Amino acid sequence: MGCDVAAVGVVTTPRVPGLPAALVKRLATAVVGIPLAVWVIAAAPRWVFALLVVALSAAAAWELTRLFERAGRPGYAWLAVVGAAGVTASFGAPGFPGTTVAVFTAALALALSLPVWLDGPPAVDPVTVTLLAIAYVGWSLGYALLLANMPDGADLLLFLVGTTWAGESAAFAVGSAVGRHPLASSISPRKTVEGALGQLAASIVAAVGLGIWLLPQWSVTAMVSAGIVLGIVGQIGDLAESVIKRSLGAKDTGGLVPGHGGVLDRLDGLMFNAPALFYYASWVGGRG
Repeated sequence: MGCDVAAVGVVTTPRVPGLPAALVKRLATAVVGIPLAVWVIAAAPRWVFALLVVALSAAAAWELTRLFERAGRPGYAWLAVVGAAGVTASFGAPGFPGTTVAVFTAALALALSLPVWLDGPPAVDPVTVTLLAIAYVGWSLGYALLLANMPDGADLLLFLVGTTWAGESAAFAVGSAVGRHPLASSISPRKTVEGALGQLAASIVAAVGLGIWLLPQWSVTAMVSAGIVLGIVGQIGDLAESVIKRSLGAKDTGGLVPGHGGVLDRLDGLMFNAPALFYYASWVGGRG
């Protein structure tokens, strides 16, 4: 989701006796990122939020193509960046969803036709990598703009970010402290069943707490259900990105976000949770 403004710079964190360095970096990122995220979502002009989401889409697409390039499977990086940013921006443009379909179709046609015009032997890998970045990053982050344009859009975005971050933080803390049973060792060796359960529990608690504050028109059942959805779907998003990294022999997509890795590493859960919450709020909302 685009409000992860901690990704705009690198923070140097000191060592704190008794605390793991990764946890210190995560805490420092949260200290900087959370107030900025709240301001961008709740107080800044809407165009600031939209611009940030589009910029993060471009950055995440660039990281993804660089990841493939370092593994010897380059894509058309410039098209991936422009295409992902364009598709994301189209979700907030007049004429949605027709505008989004047109932009995505144009990016698809251009990616498929580039091998015809470029010198070199025919190859499908660059097309595949480029379209993956456009669809995975550009399409998913576009839902943040759809959420922003809904009634109570700012409240829904704060609910999304708060619930997702609370769950992810709990997964890291619980998994580091008591994690013993691997969740998906072939995909992400550090993820544990205990951490996954901690993330689900924290997501439910956060959803109820934030829901009472931000979405009082929702029933408690709807809040709990939303927490379950975000707690599960966010983990699927995290694991989906881990599949890509694992298949390419990479640990992180970048290093822009201290304690987390790259922009895409920080957004993976939000990229799945933003569409999930949009459809949940649209179809269920306070009726749960």
